[in-house]
Amino acid sequence: MISPYKTTLFSMLLIFSCIVRAEQATLITLQSAIDIAVQNNPSVAQIQARSEALAAIPSQVGSLPDPVISFNALNLPVDTFDTRQENMTQMQGGISQAIPFFGKLALREQAASYQAEAATYDVTEARFRLLRDVKKTWWALFYLDRSLEIIIANQNLLRQFVKIAQTKYEVGEGLQQDVLLAQLELSKLLDTEIRLTGAKEKAKAQLNALLDQPADRPFKISKQTQQELPTLQAESLLFEQAKHYRALLASRRESIHAAQSRLDLAKKDFFPDFKVGAFYGGRDDTLAGRERADFLSLKLSMNVPIFAATKQKKAVDQRSSELMQQRYVLQDQWNKVRAEISTAYSDFHQTKNQVVLFKSGIIPQARQTVASMLVGYQVNKVDFLNLVRSQITLYNYETQYWKALTQANQALAQLTAVVGKEEIYE
Repeated sequence: MISPYKTTLFSMLLIFSCIVRAEQATLITLQSAIDIAVQNNPSVAQIQARSEALAAIPSQVGSLPDPVISFNALNLPVDTFDTRQENMTQMQGGISQAIPFFGKLALREQAASYQAEAATYDVTEARFRLLRDVKKTWWALFYLDRSLEIIIANQNLLRQFVKIAQTKYEVGEGLQQDVLLAQLELSKLLDTEIRLTGAKEKAKAQLNALLDQPADRPFKISKQTQQELPTLQAESLLFEQAKHYRALLASRRESIHAAQSRLDLAKKDFFPDFKVGAFYGGRDDTLAGRERADFLSLKLSMNVPIFAATKQKKAVDQRSSELMQQRYVLQDQWNKVRAEISTAYSDFHQTKNQVVLFKSGIIPQARQTVASMLVGYQVNKVDFLNLVRSQITLYNYETQYWKALTQANQALAQLTAVVGKEEIYE
């Protein structure tokens, strides 16, 4: 049996630990979240490492193969293994070098350079995607925080409504169903609070992952943020900017150049590669002591593409198809980019208009309605059901305002990532 003293002590320790944890929580603004993510995110780091690895390839494939040094014993008699016995016996040393046909090395280096440049653009694309995800997640947390604040404020108001209804019921001026109705609406708000709290914890874990932090690392979202939404450039201008600045499209263009270089290289394979060499053979004097001259041998060889119809020609067909594939990929990606710009552009303007409508019209009117309803209820001119409904309506409008503001900023984050440029405002 646990004593009441131990239970109280445990509760106090739990409350104290929660307070300490809350005080230790880091305050994260949108800009600080962006700065941390750019520095720490492992996803971008691994793409950066891949880009650096690809940048080291062009000079490798553009260099001649390593020369081959050889040492040989030629025409050595197996009966005595005496190097003086036979005239053709010699100890040979030489060097040989493979030389690809003119232009092949340059094309190999060119293809690798284009691929490395594409990887560089992939790093930029990954950073923009990361910034988009950080911004969207941060704004989702901002919305959840504001919604929870509104819920808590409405819970307090409904508790006051319950007290008013109970007081009027006790003096015979109200109905018991008014008390039950207020308690029911309060329970609904508690259920919403539970769901939003769960969603908030998930979003915090997602943001921690983007910031390369432990999933349970405590932090707080700044309450202060810019609520004025900017004016975007014309949609046609955003299309033009995306064509020039979007890293994904630039990467696809570099891939096309790389595919073209590989096609040109495949066409070069119809021509032979060469191998040249020089060998020096030293001979010992004869058994009788007569001096023998040494030998110098020169070598030139080449491969003969006699299976061109089934090998080189097929390679050209393959590279041609790969080039067409890359061109189709670019066109398909450009169509998707324009669709994404139009969608985000439309989403932003829709939610921006909602923000203006809620802030300047609907919410002030709803607050006036609630205040009027409350006064009317206290003097028995308004029934309790209408009072509660007006308060719930105000709660819904306030929540929708923050949701619209969040969605507008998330649309901005999406639009910036799709265009590939931060300066998209007038």
